[in-house]
Amino acid sequence: MCGITGFFKSPGESKQTLAQWGDTMNRTLRHRGPDDAGLWIDCATGIVLAHRRLAILDLSPAGHQPMISHCGRCVIIFNGEIYNHLEIRRELEDEGLCLTSTSDTEALVNACALWGVKPTLRRLNGMFSFALWDRKERTLALARDRLGEKPLYYGWTQNTFLFGSELKALCSHPAFVEQIDRSSLALFLRLGYIPAPHSIYQNIYKLPAGHFLKISVPQERVSPEAYWSVKKAVERGKQDRFTGDLREAADELDAMLRDSVRLRMLADVPLGAFLSGGIDSSTIVAMMQAQSTSRVKTFTIGFSEASHDEGKYAARIAQQLGTEHTQLSLSPAETQDTIPLMPRIYDEPFADPSQIPTFLVSKLARQTVTVSLSGDGGDELFGGYREYLVGSRRWELLRRLAPVRSLISRCAKAGDSICHGRFGKIEQLLEVTTPEALHLYHVSQWKRPAELVPEAIEHRTAFTDPSLWADAMNDTERMMYMDLVNYLPEDILTKLDRASMATSLEARVPFLDHRLVEFAWRLPLNFKIYRGQGKHLLRVVLARYIPSQLFERPKMGFCLPLDQWLRGPLRPWVEELLNPTRLQQEGIFNPAPIRQAWMEHLSEKQNCAMKLWGILMFQAWQQQWMYVSV
Repeated sequence: MCGITGFFKSPGESKQTLAQWGDTMNRTLRHRGPDDAGLWIDCATGIVLAHRRLAILDLSPAGHQPMISHCGRCVIIFNGEIYNHLEIRRELEDEGLCLTSTSDTEALVNACALWGVKPTLRRLNGMFSFALWDRKERTLALARDRLGEKPLYYGWTQNTFLFGSELKALCSHPAFVEQIDRSSLALFLRLGYIPAPHSIYQNIYKLPAGHFLKISVPQERVSPEAYWSVKKAVERGKQDRFTGDLREAADELDAMLRDSVRLRMLADVPLGAFLSGGIDSSTIVAMMQAQSTSRVKTFTIGFSEASHDEGKYAARIAQQLGTEHTQLSLSPAETQDTIPLMPRIYDEPFADPSQIPTFLVSKLARQTVTVSLSGDGGDELFGGYREYLVGSRRWELLRRLAPVRSLISRCAKAGDSICHGRFGKIEQLLEVTTPEALHLYHVSQWKRPAELVPEAIEHRTAFTDPSLWADAMNDTERMMYMDLVNYLPEDILTKLDRASMATSLEARVPFLDHRLVEFAWRLPLNFKIYRGQGKHLLRVVLARYIPSQLFERPKMGFCLPLDQWLRGPLRPWVEELLNPTRLQQEGIFNPAPIRQAWMEHLSEKQNCAMKLWGILMFQAWQQQWMYVSV
């Protein structure tokens, strides 16, 4: 795991100037790679590649980056891990190459030089983002892994092409222009994150998962190209349905997930796993322990507030499996003390409150290990969210109401004026015309965020662009698909990457092996959701490792009593950031609906904690980075 950054500009600057800019950008990513730093400059073409290294495989200087291919043609900076690099290495050796290290970077750069970028990407099993300069063709290629585990931003500013693992690297370049994209801000208020390809800044983009791009001159405006897509994987799965029974599906999933775990246990540094006691993390830890010759190190964050504490469940799982378990129990005050760190860690506005415990468990794990496996992805692939259980029933009800929708809408409007807004939700719900729109309605914190951000027109996303929808899915699967292309990469994986990398910890996600993702979409829905319960097949598999009574309990997740904290100990902080005069002077938000939400929350008329959290995280982000240009 590492950090990468760099830029491409027209020749003319001195090597000293280019080095100074590159080094400044690189220093912003030190947390992603504290073990080593490297810089490669070509004054003749205006290319600068910078790298921060967190040494995981081949800890020797042979893994130093930027790295040049043996033929001298390609130069690479690479963030992540290639889990099948030994297989790639054997293929290269069969082609006559003699590799000199055990680094996956060496295998990757030489594969790109020999086979080309796109053919190499299709061979890879891993999490990664990289930049590769082809000295022969004079082209710069950027690429990102299939599911979006590793981040990569890029964009154009003042005739310079900038890129990097995190926005803070781009922002440190002297050509960077700090101008907020209001349409992206509206999306953020709705979702709590900004989906690719957009970013909080104008002219700066996220490279979408499963895509790469090539650029030959700094000013060239290019569109990313997909080398793998969730949409096509889902459609292939629907055409090639799994025909076996539940036991056969469990056998195949068991074997495939064990192999994914095995690959992600390869490291030359201490390794462990996050353990919440839920089905997903327990499955990963069980398979790790089954394939380990020593006790697996596991880590849990607990909370002194019993209603929000999963620690006791994790401890039982750890005891059953025999792991070396570490648990840290935190008071509300200790947890709240972490909040001021969030805008620094998340240098693009991000508003999932579980970012706090994710950072804390990463910090705990980093005291002992350098790599930690995580159970993320199980909910999206195997139907773990409550919305999947009830969403299809709600959609069916809306479909039946279609003939009288306009009548109900008129009644709702009339009732709304009499009952002070209580019927507004009914009116908004009646505007829903697809399962995708229904899912968007339920995951939206602010249903009409453009009312808060003057002049904003929301960007189209996978929720609203039918060209991005996969075919041949039922209503529930359509919602699961939306989460796989939106919520998973833009919320879950963003949260995990930034929280873990802030502590220089590499987090790996076995559920997101692309082979497993493709297999999951071949399965019938009733293998995932059965008799009103999600993750049915995963439960069958996990029961092979531990007694089912240890994990059969209601889903909790990393939940915090945010609503109480905002009214109580965090109230002075909230009042400062949401001060109407301040909001008016900044000119970004319409203060009225924000003030109304805060008053309703204080009076306990409504729980507006999640709506307010998005505003608070943006305000804290702006205060941290001092970006007020709009």
